[in-house]
Amino acid sequence: MFKKILIANRGEIACRVIKTARRMGIATVAVYSEADARALHVEMADEKILIGPPPAAQSYLLIEKIVEACQKTGAEAVHPGYGFLSERSAFPKALAAAGITFIGPNPRAIDAMGDKIESKKAAAAAKVSTVPGYMGIIEDADEAVKIAGEIGYPVMIKASAGGGGKGMRIAYAESEVKEGFTRAKSEAKSSFGDDRVFIEKFIVNPRHIEIQVLGDKHGNIIYLGERECSIQRRNQKVIEEAPSPLLDEKTRKAMGEQAVALARAVNYDSAGTVEFVAGQDRSFFFLEMNTRLQVEHPVTELVTGIDLVEQMIRVAAGEELKIRQKDVKLKGWAVESRIYAEDPYRNFLPSTGRLVKYRPPAEQSAHGITVRNDTGVYEGGEISIYYDPMIAKLCTHAETRGEAITAMARSLDAFYIEGIQHNIPFLSAIMENPRWQSGALSTGFIAEEFKGGFTGHEITPEITATLAEVATILDHIENRRKRRINGQMNGTAVTFAQNRMVKLGKEWIPVSVSEETGAMADACGWTPGQPVFSCDLGHGHVTVQVKRILNGYRLSYRGVVLEAHVYSEREAELAKLMPEKVAADTSKKLLCPMPGLVISISAVVGQEIKAGETLAIVEAMKMENILRAERDVTVKTVNARKGDSLAVDAVIMEFA
Repeated sequence: MFKKILIANRGEIACRVIKTARRMGIATVAVYSEADARALHVEMADEKILIGPPPAAQSYLLIEKIVEACQKTGAEAVHPGYGFLSERSAFPKALAAAGITFIGPNPRAIDAMGDKIESKKAAAAAKVSTVPGYMGIIEDADEAVKIAGEIGYPVMIKASAGGGGKGMRIAYAESEVKEGFTRAKSEAKSSFGDDRVFIEKFIVNPRHIEIQVLGDKHGNIIYLGERECSIQRRNQKVIEEAPSPLLDEKTRKAMGEQAVALARAVNYDSAGTVEFVAGQDRSFFFLEMNTRLQVEHPVTELVTGIDLVEQMIRVAAGEELKIRQKDVKLKGWAVESRIYAEDPYRNFLPSTGRLVKYRPPAEQSAHGITVRNDTGVYEGGEISIYYDPMIAKLCTHAETRGEAITAMARSLDAFYIEGIQHNIPFLSAIMENPRWQSGALSTGFIAEEFKGGFTGHEITPEITATLAEVATILDHIENRRKRRINGQMNGTAVTFAQNRMVKLGKEWIPVSVSEETGAMADACGWTPGQPVFSCDLGHGHVTVQVKRILNGYRLSYRGVVLEAHVYSEREAELAKLMPEKVAADTSKKLLCPMPGLVISISAVVGQEIKAGETLAIVEAMKMENILRAERDVTVKTVNARKGDSLAVDAVIMEFA
C-alpha cells in the first residue's frame, strides 16, 4: 500500500480524499493555487505545494507542475478527484513516465470512454443501446445546423471532453443551434482545453440515471446500483438520490449488466460511471461514461456501505476487489443536495466573497438517520471567482425515501450561511414539492416546476403560522433578557396574555404572549445571536434560520424567507402609517449581475437593440452568462470593455 499520495484537485473533493487516506494511514500532499493558499484542503493535508496563479489553466491543469510536486514530496501516487486532469489520458501517462501511480483507470480506458464521441462508438460496438446522433467532428455552426436538421429537433449540443453541464446546450430550432454551438465550443475550450462538440437527439421528458461501476486490474468488474440525477438546472445536477424511484429490479439489473459489459470492453480498472438517459417507460440509452469519481458518489456509498475512494486506492495499488456482485446490497435511501454559491432569486447568478458565517448541520448517525456533509470551505474563507461555485454536498440517508427527504429538509433548515448568496432556499423548496416527493421526475423538472424563475417557496398557512409563532417566541426571549439586564424584572415573572401583532412579510398576524409562550421559550434554549432556532413546538419539530435585522428578524424555513417584526398593538398602528421604501429605477441600465470577466460586448453607442438580442457575455465560475436586452432599447453609453473584471451591479451600459 502507498505511504503518501498527492491529490491533484481542490475544494470538497480534495478534502474528501484526504479523509479516506487519513483513515487508511496514508500521508497526503495538497497542491494549491495562489487563490487557495488558505483553503481547507491545504490545511487538512500533511504537506502542501504551491503550483501557480489562480486561473486553473496556470495551476491545476498543468501536468508538469503536478509531476514536479510529486517528485519534491515523494508522493507515490496521485488521486485526481473529478474535473481538472481527471479524464485526460496524458496525465496518467506522464505520471507513469515519472514512476508515479495514477489512482484511476488506465489511459486506454480514458481514451476510449472519457472522450464522449469515442465512447459512443465503443458503446455501439459493445451492443449497448445509444441515443441517435452525429459522432463526427463538427467544424462550424453551419454544419451544426445541417446535422441538427437531419437528426430532428430538439437536439443536445455537447462538448466531447465536457462534464458538469459545461459546454452543453439544448436547441429547439435552427437559430438556437448556431448560438448554442458557439457558446458550447467556447465554454469547452476554457474549461477543458478541448473545443470539440457533437450533437445528439434530445429525449423529451427524460430521466438521467447513472450506474456506478468498479473494476480492478485482475479483470473483476461489478456495478453498485444506480443514482437518479434528473433534478438539473442548465444541465448541471442539483439533487441526486440512490436508488432511483423509477427503476425496478429487472431494469436495474439490465442497466447494470450493460454498464459492466461496456467497462469490460475497455478493460476498465477503477471507479467509473456509465450514464443513461431513461424514458418514463424504463427504456434507456447510453449517454456517456465518466472515467473518474462522480460528484454524487456519496449517495452510492451511503446505500452500499462501500468507500469508493478507498477502493480506488486499493485497486491502484494492485489489490484485487474483495467485493463480488452478489455482495452488493442496496440498503435504505440516500439524497444529496448540492449547495452552491449562487443567488436563486436572481436567476442563480454566481456569488463570490467571504463566508462571514458557515454553520452546517452536525454530521451524525442516530435513530436511523445519517447526515453527511462533504465540504471544502470554512467560516471566514473565500468563495473565489476562479472555480466551481460549490460550497458543500449535504447528504441524508434513511430507511425510506420519504424519511430521507424529511431529514434533508430539516438539515437544510439548519444549514446557516452568511456573507454570500446561496441556493439553500431553492433546495428547501424542492424538498417540499409534491412532484419531487412522489418521485415523478424528469430533467425538465426545475424548468417546469419553477416557471419564470425562483421567487421562493409558496407561503402556506402552515408556514405562516409556524413563523409567526417562532417570531413571537424569539421576541419574548429577547424582551425578557432586556428586562433582566436593565433590572426591570427584579426577579418577578412577566405578565402574560399580552396582545401582539407580527408583521410577516406584508401580512399582519395577531398573536398573544401566553404562559405557553414562556414555557416554549424556556424549553427551546435559544439565546439571542444564535443563527438557528430549533424546537419542538408541540405540533412537530421546527428548525428555522434566524438573522437579526433592525427591530426584527429575517426567518428562513422550508424555502421561505420572510422578515418578521413583532409589535405591540399601538406600535403596529403606527408602523402601518410608515411609507414603503421605493427601489431605485435601473430599467435604463445594464448591470453586471455577478462578479465576473467580460468576454464580449455586443453593442455600441447609438445602436438600436431589439428585445432578446445579446448585449454582453460575462464569465463567472467557468460558466458564460449571456446578458440580453429585456426590451427594445437604444444604447446611450458603454462603460465596460472585453477583458474587464466587474463587480456585482457594475454598470455595463446605459440606454436612452
